[in-house]
Amino acid sequence: MTNDKGQMTNDELQSLIADTCRHPPGSVERQRGLTQLYRLIVKSRKLWRESTPYYEEVWQQTWLYFCLNLCEATTAKEKYNPDRSSVTTWLNFYLKQRLKDTAIKVQQEQNRTVSGLEGLDDDDSLGFLDTFAAPPDIPQMLQATRQWAETDPTGELQRLQVRGREDITCQLLILRRLPPETSWQELSAELNLPVSTLSSFYQRKCLPQLRKFGESEGYL
Repeated sequence: MTNDKGQMTNDELQSLIADTCRHPPGSVERQRGLTQLYRLIVKSRKLWRESTPYYEEVWQQTWLYFCLNLCEATTAKEKYNPDRSSVTTWLNFYLKQRLKDTAIKVQQEQNRTVSGLEGLDDDDSLGFLDTFAAPPDIPQMLQATRQWAETDPTGELQRLQVRGREDITCQLLILRRLPPETSWQELSAELNLPVSTLSSFYQRKCLPQLRKFGESEGYL
């Protein structure tokens, strides 16, 4: 039974979650269920939104957290517990915490820049989370994503390059940002480019490619 806005009730959503989790990780049925849940959750408009430059990437991390911990506790201490909260409440708690942590890192980076403790320009103050450590057995979704990025079957990931730096491609950045991800600060120091330049390129050029792959595989 749906409500007046054509959205699923919480009971129906929980039923879909239970059905999705009955299937093994990486199966077509599990991926189909996750895709349906993603669309329903986004359609519900109950997810926390804010206009911060790092929101999109934190949301991508949150969705990864959802996929890895909805049915099994892969990167979290516990899997999702429907007896404690709705799935949107669970997701929003994680999302808000990661946004809060990111805001603190941004402020810390700004303070270091102002004090001269870091050799970064004033614009290089955008920091992101080092959220996930890879579990001993990397989930099939991450394995598939890594294989796609490494093989780059269409050549598009290598073609997309930071202007004037042919060595910095979407292939490189996507692989380095997959769990266990390298922080933007580390990449900035290693590649000798501002954090703001790297993260802006990643958001504008690389995330759309990552999202396109996720949609084609049924992860999104």
